[in-house]
Amino acid sequence: MYLSRMSAILILSAVTTVRGRCPSGPSSVNTTSGGFEFTYPWPIQYQELLTQQQSLCQAYMDVHPDPSISPIPVGTVVLLHGKNFCGATWERTARVLLSSGYRVIIPDHIGFCKSSKPAAYQYSLQQLALNVHSILSSLNSTAPLTVIGHSLGGMLATRFTLMYLSLVSRLVLVNPIGLEDWKAKGVPYQSTDQIYLGERASNYTSIRGYEQSTYYLGTWTPAYDVWVDMLVRIYRGPEAEPYAFDQALITDAVYTQPIVYELPLLTKTKVLLLIGAKDTTAIGKAWAPPDVQRILGNYSVLGKEAASAIGTNATLVEFEDLGHAPQIQAPERFHKALMDWLA
Repeated sequence: MYLSRMSAILILSAVTTVRGRCPSGPSSVNTTSGGFEFTYPWPIQYQELLTQQQSLCQAYMDVHPDPSISPIPVGTVVLLHGKNFCGATWERTARVLLSSGYRVIIPDHIGFCKSSKPAAYQYSLQQLALNVHSILSSLNSTAPLTVIGHSLGGMLATRFTLMYLSLVSRLVLVNPIGLEDWKAKGVPYQSTDQIYLGERASNYTSIRGYEQSTYYLGTWTPAYDVWVDMLVRIYRGPEAEPYAFDQALITDAVYTQPIVYELPLLTKTKVLLLIGAKDTTAIGKAWAPPDVQRILGNYSVLGKEAASAIGTNATLVEFEDLGHAPQIQAPERFHKALMDWLA
């Protein structure tokens, strides 16, 4: 089994390295790129990344406002998705921003969705931030940015901001993970091989069960099924193997790179925290001892602690009855809070 796994890695690495240039120009919104067929709201473009001895393709959407609304965009917003999400899940937020005259750039991170899924990759928040910056550089998008990140995307948005302080004027964190150090709180380390086995076993029932309890507090509507189906298509698609392994590597990176210690460094950026206070998300909670599980993922406390750590530049908006994905669970309330702050 070990030899089989290593052979697969070598073969996939070779294919990824010599695959050549990424598709040029916007593609169809409904494409099988990334190993699964799922309709994106706007055409997909690709940034070729020469990274870690590989040539990889990072998918993204670059959407401009209707010229009749704003001939020149009033600003540029970068939307960064979370671990169980794709860029397409930002559609509703992107449309609200477009209607207010913003240009919106929405990447799919390497290892996710329509982007390349390398057989091996050293994931770090810094590497993912470099990848996003490469897209922005290719688009000549150097004006002050508003960066919005959800969940894992919130961790990445924080790291991106600290690496490129001169580019980012405003930072919005939507239920970011990493507001606590799970390992310091007692979550035991789990190897990427163990995490990988769990990822490969993912199916509709397991994905919906997790999202229903954590994202939507036990409630469910047919609209949520769209995002479950999106993930199932990847987990059961032709790139399921590298995708599951990448997800295991990403979980390991997230576990070892909490942002809680870096929040006090965000003193030069205006920060908005949009927090579903009933969220209980915590990396490693599933395999932590019961006494540790009870103290993890308390966002009614974590949001306040994060705002306090950032200081006077932070604005905290709590949705006391919402979970991990307030932008999906209560979009009208979420977008009102977001746009009021941006205004």
